[in-house]
Amino acid sequence: MKYNDLIVERNARPTRAGRGIAAGRGKTAGRGTKGQKARTGHKKMPATFMGGQRALMQAVPKLKGFKSLHKKAELVYTDNLNGLTGIVDNFILAEANLITTPYTKVKIITRGELDAKIELKTQFASKTAIEMIKKAGGSFAKAKIPARPKAEDKAE
Repeated sequence: MKYNDLIVERNARPTRAGRGIAAGRGKTAGRGTKGQKARTGHKKMPATFMGGQRALMQAVPKLKGFKSLHKKAELVYTDNLNGLTGIVDNFILAEANLITTPYTKVKIITRGELDAKIELKTQFASKTAIEMIKKAGGSFAKAKIPARPKAEDKAE
């Protein structure tokens, strides 16, 4: 074995800062010269800190109420289902332009008449809508929201 064949982890013994100029990390110890970041007790400032200026969150007025984090279900009316047949799920509703995207909650609500015999598989439906679907000879089953395909699945 030769000296140059030795595999040594880099920085096996890390250099100590502030231990004299000859140590390689002396004098300012890698902090630069002066300023707020060179002083002791300096921590990383929060993203909201604006250098002593009035913080944006404090400058914006407080508004009443709140915005829910839960997305509302898209509504589909029973009379819109008349043109569909067979198994109807989020993807078929999206193809028929009844909802914007198949990856959202869908609720079926009663309006007008339903003549089509369909097997409905969505997230929600009103009691009267379920009764109307069964009366037309169809069925309703609760389904989960379809998961979006991952980026690696799209590449293939």
